[in-house]
Amino acid sequence: MKQTVTFIPTLRETPADAEVRSHQLLLRAGFIRQNTSGIYSFLPLGKRVLQKVETVIREEMEAANSVEIFMPALQQAELWQESGRWYTYGDELMRLKDRNDREFALGATHEEVITSLLRDEIKSYKKLPLNLFQIQSKFRDEKRPRFGLLRGREFLMKDAYSFHATSESLDETYDVMMQAYKNIFTRLGLNFRAVIADSGAIGGKDNHEFMVLSEIGEDTIAYSDTSSYAANIEMAAVNVTYPVSDETARAMEKVATPGKNTIADIAEFFQTTADKCIKTMVFKADDELVIVLARGDHEVNDVKVKHATGATVVEMATPEEVQHLLDCDIGSLGPINLPGDIRLFADHAVENIVNGIAGANESGYHYKNVTPGKDFTVPAFHDLRFIQEGDASPDGQGTIQFAKGIEVGHIFKLGTTYSIPLKGTFLNDQGKAMPYIMGCYGIGVSRVLAAVAEQFQDDDGFTWPNIVAPYEVHLVPVNVKDDVQRELGEELYALLKNNRYEVLLDDRKERAGVKFTDADLIGLPIRITIGKKAAEGILEVKIRRTGETFEWTRDEVLEKIQQFFKK
Repeated sequence: MKQTVTFIPTLRETPADAEVRSHQLLLRAGFIRQNTSGIYSFLPLGKRVLQKVETVIREEMEAANSVEIFMPALQQAELWQESGRWYTYGDELMRLKDRNDREFALGATHEEVITSLLRDEIKSYKKLPLNLFQIQSKFRDEKRPRFGLLRGREFLMKDAYSFHATSESLDETYDVMMQAYKNIFTRLGLNFRAVIADSGAIGGKDNHEFMVLSEIGEDTIAYSDTSSYAANIEMAAVNVTYPVSDETARAMEKVATPGKNTIADIAEFFQTTADKCIKTMVFKADDELVIVLARGDHEVNDVKVKHATGATVVEMATPEEVQHLLDCDIGSLGPINLPGDIRLFADHAVENIVNGIAGANESGYHYKNVTPGKDFTVPAFHDLRFIQEGDASPDGQGTIQFAKGIEVGHIFKLGTTYSIPLKGTFLNDQGKAMPYIMGCYGIGVSRVLAAVAEQFQDDDGFTWPNIVAPYEVHLVPVNVKDDVQRELGEELYALLKNNRYEVLLDDRKERAGVKFTDADLIGLPIRITIGKKAAEGILEVKIRRTGETFEWTRDEVLEKIQQFFKK
């Protein structure tokens, strides 16, 4: 492709509203342009990278016996109402009505559509298992789109769905898809980890996220320093044995604590440490208010609260709800004398507190010398807190360290989460109607592009890996007004194209400095400069990733290029 006939609007200045380096470079190098918040156009270079990412995904999906289809983005509300997610998915679901006042959603995901499609077509166990995938735009009304393609309102996604007659069959496909995902991200050159994760709004259980390690990642990964254990911090189990105190439990005493509302305030007031305080919080688990206790130096994990309570949605209770429930301010909450019908959940660390500090459920008052079992009763203790760096690894090997990660893929064992409410059934080998057992496997294709862009760059621009670079070779005649340079550039352009190489020829009438700056910014694997030695048939070659430079003769270009790309 010649640069004079394509569309690569490079920028000299960094856009002020681009927060992270990958977003800045994608804009500056002319790969994308923002239409509005969280919505982008992919320009020719960006589209070519997307297509190459898609090619890797398609090859590995097909190797895993997944077959490509294409489903509608516009989905009727009735399907979402059947599954129940019309009411629980939240504000991220983009909803609209047609001219006949019928309700629809723009597809945030496709579990409902694929299940309704299969329930009308697959009636026998003999047709199972079946694994189908698509690559399509998804829509989510993100409250705060950010980081360019990493969190947008419209994005490209690969989603696959598998249907099974048995759980054993699902397990087999899950393992195959796990390996397919590892193959995809390895081929793309990404530094990633497969981590245990929460299923979120998708539902189901037994699932893994694929995280690209990056300081700009919005997710925290907890991993062992000596084993392969890795989990999203929301799902990392706490495997800690807390020391048993040898203190003698003293009589509980009520103390006025005016203006002391935080754990730090209370610890300082009582001249103690945060681990001696009992943090009391009120959560709304679906429509029920519940009390959750944790040690003062620990942070309550709402995902674990959701699992402990069995709720679908968990969120912090509002100050008004707390006031109505316990008639006190949030800063004075405690586990003493709670209403009899309220459920109480406590983290394991609370069990060994002796002579601790807790709120008195009376604004401006706390109790000291509070001991579980003596002063209040806990029906059962649970793992309710976030794991911390330095904690023992849940697999018993090593200690936990933290890293930031960008989620690029997620695989789930859905089970019958969708097939039961949507009445997706088949006849088993005994002629009995049974619900499909399902799996779900997603990759954020446009997010992968951003993750690769974040990982492969330097001070001057991109350093794309060969497998996804928009073009393989950048031909740069320094002066296109020079007949020798221009003609040699055209000759090499034809030669490489005829040998199936993807070539970008900079035939613009620009200064050499502009051309070289743009070439480094775009970041193709090899740049061949046709300059002052063109008459001698000598070319200057730069390997973009390493910065190495060489001189090649015109006659050896094809052989050298073949060696580099190993075609």
